[in-house]
Amino acid sequence: MTTAVVLSFAALALLCVLALLWSRWPIWLRALLVAGVTGFYFYADDQVHGMWGWPSADALPERFVLLAAVIEEPSSKTKGALYVWVNALENGKPSAQPRAYRLPYAKDLHALLNEGMKKVRQGVSQMGSAEPKTGPKGFSWLRPGSDEQNVKIRDLPVPQLPEK
Repeated sequence: MTTAVVLSFAALALLCVLALLWSRWPIWLRALLVAGVTGFYFYADDQVHGMWGWPSADALPERFVLLAAVIEEPSSKTKGALYVWVNALENGKPSAQPRAYRLPYAKDLHALLNEGMKKVRQGVSQMGSAEPKTGPKGFSWLRPGSDEQNVKIRDLPVPQLPEK
């Protein structure tokens, strides 16, 4: 962690200790303080890891340019994962900064990413689209795996230059 984040956590811990030792707060309020600071620590730790270039577990952008992919095949120790580095397309233009995403391993997506990376190495830019998988109607947020996406990758169209 950076020095500023470490010092912020240290200052928060010091204030918590001072409040626990020197205040005349009731015991239930002190327990609430400990629980709140502990919860805040884990929330902040998760948020900091999300900012520092760790692959995001968020859904892929709706449209993106594929920059790179790393495939971790499943083994007896891991479930496997697909790591992709993409640049989101906003209003037909790539965003200023790329983002890394971690996707659950799927054999068909593995093959799709392999083909896309072969073309990228040959100099053919790849554009992708991601849309949520459709399923039965109802409370989709209650079903496990409802955040899965259909990912499609194709050649990026060649820009058309205006005539002189």
